[in-house]
Amino acid sequence: MKTALVQLCSGDDPAVNLVATQGFVAEAAALGARFVLTPEVTNCVSLSQTHQRGVLCHEADDPTLAALCAQAKDLNIWLLIGSLGLKTNDADGRFANRSFLIDPKGKIHARYDKIHMFDVQVTPTETFRESAGYRPGTRAVTVDTPFGKIGLTICYDMRFAHLYQTLALAGASILTAPAAFSPVTGAAHWESLLRARAIENGAYVLAPAQCGIHATTTGKPRKTHGHSLAVSPWGEVLVDGGETPGVHIFDMDDKEVTAARQKIPSLTHIRPFEGP
Repeated sequence: MKTALVQLCSGDDPAVNLVATQGFVAEAAALGARFVLTPEVTNCVSLSQTHQRGVLCHEADDPTLAALCAQAKDLNIWLLIGSLGLKTNDADGRFANRSFLIDPKGKIHARYDKIHMFDVQVTPTETFRESAGYRPGTRAVTVDTPFGKIGLTICYDMRFAHLYQTLALAGASILTAPAAFSPVTGAAHWESLLRARAIENGAYVLAPAQCGIHATTTGKPRKTHGHSLAVSPWGEVLVDGGETPGVHIFDMDDKEVTAARQKIPSLTHIRPFEGP
């Protein structure tokens, strides 16, 4: 199945980001992709919670979600919106970091809220505390499609191998990992983590990414790693998006999942153990 990763450099204006995203989604469909994936926080990359409160919406009112659902229907494609920052009704005012799988009828086929929050000090001068603005999800999600069962994850989730194994054991043959990855940790760990998750589970890992320096109207600008990756079930890198926005096409074949799992049937060799 012809598939496309869309690499973006989203700023903090959702309306501007939507125009760019729709252009790349249309380009991917014109190139023959029937499954198109966009990165984490497709609608808004911002480090300012004050700004986010002013521009983010609840799911039911979000113009990016509505427009991309309509575009998926118009183009007759499956579309993974890697994630959107969305308002919630939580008492503490935190947002949701939510991934959506849209079907060719333009309907929401599945939702997933990012479970693991990126609360780290990357360098002495670069600290992230995602949980201050976003509330963590609590439920792992798989979803059936005509081209395979998909397990949904987002960015920092990729460091938690047990989540991916759980999704694979539930039948997922495609694991999605849209991201807005730090350049520091990206250079050190991005490809290694994604290839490991593919190899461990004999599954495709699809990771559309944000890239570059993100335009900001308020607050500190952010930079992300880029290098959107598609990894085969055998651990081969099928595409690498580099460091600029664009569309990256490749083919998926479920026979490759079957072949990898037959060669190394590690998912059937899991055993309980005691200790340490």
